[in-house]
Amino acid sequence: MATDGTAPSDGLASVSLAADLSFLMARANALSLAAGNAALRPFGLSVRSFSVLALTVDGHRPTQRDLATFLRLDPSQVVALVDGLQQRGFVERRPDPNDRRANVVVATGEGRGVYSSAVVAARAAERELHSALDPAEREQLAALLRRVAFVD
Repeated sequence: MATDGTAPSDGLASVSLAADLSFLMARANALSLAAGNAALRPFGLSVRSFSVLALTVDGHRPTQRDLATFLRLDPSQVVALVDGLQQRGFVERRPDPNDRRANVVVATGEGRGVYSSAVVAARAAERELHSALDPAEREQLAALLRRVAFVD
């Protein structure tokens, strides 16, 4: 998309796609993932693994099932993400005190340290990606996406 909000002039974006919210959200997601993954790569993270780490750094102790549900991922994907984070020493699995059959995922000191650096890089990439929007527009976009993303 051109920065003025019009469709690109290369002829690939038809009028129907330029007005299709699902297409626009998918395209914005693809751009966001590419920028986020590039920013997080130096920390050994991807957008998905960063999301798992982010959900554990502030004292939350989610189960792997909680993570799968919240992130809308298959449980097997969460297992792989947690395995990778655990191998790098960023998280630990601990028995859930409320359910002995489950594990909670807890950030380690190293994980919290990596997160504090990675979040700066991720936010910088996000600002660059959304640089065509002024601060009020960015907040409006975030508010609208929260309404869409958290409808259950």
